[in-house]
Amino acid sequence: MTFKPFNSAAIGGGLSASGTRRLGTLLLSQLGAGCLPFGAIPAQSGEEVVRTTFSALHGAGVRYFDVAPMYGLGVAERRLGDCLQQVPRHSVVLSTKVGRLLEPGPSGGDPLVRYDYSYDGTLRSLEASLGRLRVDAVDIVFIHDVNRRWHGDEVERRYAEALKGAYVALAELRSQGRVKAIGVGVNDWTILERFCADGDFDCFMLAGRYTLLDYTALESFLPLCLQRRIAVLMAAPFNSGLLASGARAGATYFHAHPDPEILERTRRIEAVCDRHSVPIAAAALQFPLAHPAVASVVAGMSTPIEALANIRHCSAPIPAAFWQELKHEGLIPEQAPLPDDPVPN
Repeated sequence: MTFKPFNSAAIGGGLSASGTRRLGTLLLSQLGAGCLPFGAIPAQSGEEVVRTTFSALHGAGVRYFDVAPMYGLGVAERRLGDCLQQVPRHSVVLSTKVGRLLEPGPSGGDPLVRYDYSYDGTLRSLEASLGRLRVDAVDIVFIHDVNRRWHGDEVERRYAEALKGAYVALAELRSQGRVKAIGVGVNDWTILERFCADGDFDCFMLAGRYTLLDYTALESFLPLCLQRRIAVLMAAPFNSGLLASGARAGATYFHAHPDPEILERTRRIEAVCDRHSVPIAAAALQFPLAHPAVASVVAGMSTPIEALANIRHCSAPIPAAFWQELKHEGLIPEQAPLPDDPVPN
């Protein structure tokens, strides 16, 4: 499978939630739906909220949905699976993840989570996901969360286990045509560069590391993916909320209270947004999509209102002067691609 960077017409002609970009034989919508929130909505209202959110997204042309066993301990996969029964399977590009096995909890309680990146554990995890999703196959499978945040001093052992186990299993499934693409999903681009060197991957999902507030992936990781023709699915474009709401009370950055430097930078970005009448959430969604290695920006959405707002933000007009002012103020890197930039061949 090969990934080709997008031509300048595809980017310069404008962005939209339903616009598609290619990953091998797959066409991903430029806006992808991260389904972690589908597992977090309380049971008494969750099924209906998820159903209406999914309907709003699918009805507007969003075709890429990403989920994982850990999201709600299987609840997100089950709820997404219920929604998938209402639409043609071919109308959705679907990804899930491996690396955590859900096992029965004591006395019928919540499932227990066990890390397992082995060959057999990977196949067991995927089989369980297919059952919860009520589908025969998914399109993309990611090896999930192999990084120090989750594994601490065990990260090297888990990395070796993932390469010898999960990667081998997924590569076999790809060669058999049972999945269309394989990758790694994590919020650490440095370990993705290691996976890039050690395996043959079609795509990576990177969370929160190429945004208006964190562009650490720009210097080496994104050029490497472009060179290797590996598609990047850029998740968490709002950095867990701060870039959706702005510097408001209770806003979080990587799921924690932002430090003063991050809050000040956010306020400065908001000031530029105000001068150009640009919603900060629109800028946050469109910024990563301007990079030619990025195939989709994947945002979590828990209500139809959020879904429709993000759909509008994807195609909201943003003047070139806005992006140039951000660069002039040192708020985004000078070398960062902008939506109207020509894309190199």
